[in-house]
Amino acid sequence: MLKPKTELVRGLTLTAAIMIAAGSMIGSGIFRKPATMAGQLMSPELLLIVWLVAGIITFIGALCNAEVSGMIDATGGQYVYFQKMYGNFVSYLYGWSVFAVIQTGAGAAIAYVFGEYLGYFIKYPQLPESWVTISIYIPIVGNIFPFAEFGAKAAAILCILFLTAINYAGVIFGGAVQSFVTFVKIASIVLLSILLLASGSGSFSNISTGFSIPESTTSNIISLFGLAIAGAFWAYDGWNNLTFVAGEIKNPQRNVPLGLLFGTLIVVVVYMLINVAYLYVLPIEKMAESPLVGATAASIVFGSNGAILISIAVIISTFGALNGNILSTARVCFAMAKNNMFIKSLDKIHPRYATPHTSLVAQGLWSCVLVLTGTFDTITDYVMFASWLFYMLGAYGVIVLRKKMPDVHRPYKVWGYPYTPMIFVIFSFLFLVNTIISDYENAAMGSLLILLGLPFYYWRISKNKTVINS
Repeated sequence: MLKPKTELVRGLTLTAAIMIAAGSMIGSGIFRKPATMAGQLMSPELLLIVWLVAGIITFIGALCNAEVSGMIDATGGQYVYFQKMYGNFVSYLYGWSVFAVIQTGAGAAIAYVFGEYLGYFIKYPQLPESWVTISIYIPIVGNIFPFAEFGAKAAAILCILFLTAINYAGVIFGGAVQSFVTFVKIASIVLLSILLLASGSGSFSNISTGFSIPESTTSNIISLFGLAIAGAFWAYDGWNNLTFVAGEIKNPQRNVPLGLLFGTLIVVVVYMLINVAYLYVLPIEKMAESPLVGATAASIVFGSNGAILISIAVIISTFGALNGNILSTARVCFAMAKNNMFIKSLDKIHPRYATPHTSLVAQGLWSCVLVLTGTFDTITDYVMFASWLFYMLGAYGVIVLRKKMPDVHRPYKVWGYPYTPMIFVIFSFLFLVNTIISDYENAAMGSLLILLGLPFYYWRISKNKTVINS
């Protein structure tokens, strides 16, 4: 008889680590955001600069996280880092935000895009109009229609449940799925880029217009640059998911930092390449008018088959991104529960599969609820503000830990310290300020969602004191 397993398994290799980092980033954003960003900037040079700047800033963030992840290899990643940096209060707010909206909201949005594109191949049955018009009022958010576009939502929910089951059955299995799918989607995006550039159906003059920037852009360039970079950050988001599973990676002091760095670099190169390919085929004005820019570019080169190819690429891409999201996020809830800062039953380890199965189930069910809300564009706006608030704190935490834990061995030290962490902190702060000015309602809602976790925090603190004193 096999002995029940009581610890998580260190079964993920460096390759799996790189693929989790890269695969968690490459989702639907690279197929949807370029058009919005093109419409904001109306300059191909500025568009490429925004993608490059966002990539460099993301890479600096990865450098900062690489130092901390090399010295602290616990499951839960950033949650545990915040605990060491700032104590239980900040770490709890982060963990709560991850569960409430940052990761589960992102997962719901990714899953819905998966369902949308799967609908290109499957005709979803339609619900009666009486069901579609059912609405539920939620304070601040407004009315939601859980049964509207229910076919895509049902597909999204089934995808979440399927991938939750895969990761329930073992981290090695989930990591293998992640590695395979990420390799396929990186290869497909690179191949698409090469085919677009080699097609002869475009012009390199679309990429360089001598920085001919329209007056509508120059008159409001700071605000527009900020909004455009928010779109790029959404496409790059997920780069720190790898840290959540640090406790299940072989040789984590080496492989987590390397996974962060190589995974981020791969995505920066892939994103720059595909945007150059988009611009080669589509002038910036046409790009701005194409909500699904990848499909438009592919249809020019491949005709009616272009939409099919892009739909397949998006399905693969979102499937991989969702798997990375589910695999990593459950470890935050698990770590919080282990620390008596969340629902205690979420700290269970499956006796056969050695996975945090209760956390996986809770996270999966909540993501399904968020799918039904249907407010995906709004969710992504909330996510970006909340995410970058904590990214800023994480980078500053490198400086905090250098002072609090000066003698702890650091297998990797962030290049350019203390300037690189401070560059990231300053940029994050300016990004947050610009978000507050240009998108106040969503910034306020992101802050409110973070603060909604406070009642539960104080309840857990009081309960923990009761246990200690009894």
